[in-house]
Amino acid sequence: MPELAPIAFLSASEEAGHLLFTMLVVFAGAKLMGELAEFIGQSAVVGEILAGILLGPAVLGIVQPSVVLSALAELGAMFLLFRIGLEVESEALLRTGKTAVLVAMLGVLLPFATGFLLMHAWGRSTVEALFLGAAMVATSVGITAQVLDSLGVLQHTASRTVMAAAVIDDVLGLIVLALVSSLAKGDFRPLDLALTAFMAIGFTVAVVFYGSKTMQRLKLWVQNFLRGKESDFHLAMVMLLGMGLLSLQAGVAAIIGAFLAGMALSGTVSHRVHDLSSGLSEFLVPFFLVGIGLYFRPAAISSPEALALVAIVAVAAVLSKMLGCGLGAWSLGPADRFRVGAGMVPRGEVGMVVAQIGMGLGAVTDMLYGVVVSMSLLTTIVAPPLLKAAFAKRTINS
Repeated sequence: MPELAPIAFLSASEEAGHLLFTMLVVFAGAKLMGELAEFIGQSAVVGEILAGILLGPAVLGIVQPSVVLSALAELGAMFLLFRIGLEVESEALLRTGKTAVLVAMLGVLLPFATGFLLMHAWGRSTVEALFLGAAMVATSVGITAQVLDSLGVLQHTASRTVMAAAVIDDVLGLIVLALVSSLAKGDFRPLDLALTAFMAIGFTVAVVFYGSKTMQRLKLWVQNFLRGKESDFHLAMVMLLGMGLLSLQAGVAAIIGAFLAGMALSGTVSHRVHDLSSGLSEFLVPFFLVGIGLYFRPAAISSPEALALVAIVAVAAVLSKMLGCGLGAWSLGPADRFRVGAGMVPRGEVGMVVAQIGMGLGAVTDMLYGVVVSMSLLTTIVAPPLLKAAFAKRTINS
């Protein structure tokens, strides 16, 4: 046994070296491509996603998707949404109320119907049509949040409407995905579906309405016992991780729990917590953005039929979200309607998750998987330029 110890140590060192190399390549590559994108007038988000395509299996093959990178990507999205939540007060979010609900509902119904009918017109099965509809429902709030933050417009009415609608959209998307998955498995249980919906909606509503007041009381109570220099930050991290876990248990994405945790703490934490959270976010978010690009597989869409379907589905995904969400934001005026629609366009990692679930159930073919991943990627790349144009200086005050 003693002779095995150096070998085990060497193996561990090699594994650690491989991980550090991967992290170095991903982070440096993301930042380099981000700088290049900004140099040519694009959003850094686009550059960092393209870095994933360049470094991943689609082009150079230097970086492969892995469990570790997926975990870092999830943490990156959580810290991003937590930091954004710290900038948004629940009262401001609630003021978007009726409009945000309309945006979310129409932003779910129209894309779902579009995807479903498009697949049927293409001659695909009902189950495939349902999964494409579910994938087109999704909105990647992480991408939009990053762009809005970089533009410095988080406090704009349209931005608050997008953030509120994206939270509602996530809950509605969860219900749609649960319904579609149960139909694909041939195991439709209305009671289970109703329970999932109740838990997801109840959790979100409770945090939005009571989270901030509860956190103020909890913070005052905890401060009587904590004496550490960074106790505020420690409490914030416990909240972030705890709310992410609770949201998963309630059936909602962990990033939504992270956003709600940040929102519950907004106005009660020091600037130091904001600064530390921003530092962690700045380090981890590139793994989230690069991770989206890593899953692009050109081989899955190499046939003329697949390429045509990708083009049609991507255009339909953009237009259906912009039209549906824009109609929901009708009361805000034409400029803000466009901003809200653009903010809800990116499908990002959420659309890919839907595709992966469909593949796991055997309900989605390789070609349709490639189409959904490509649609998710294209809508994510097109969203930042749309948002940048929507919030251009000439219209920011309109």
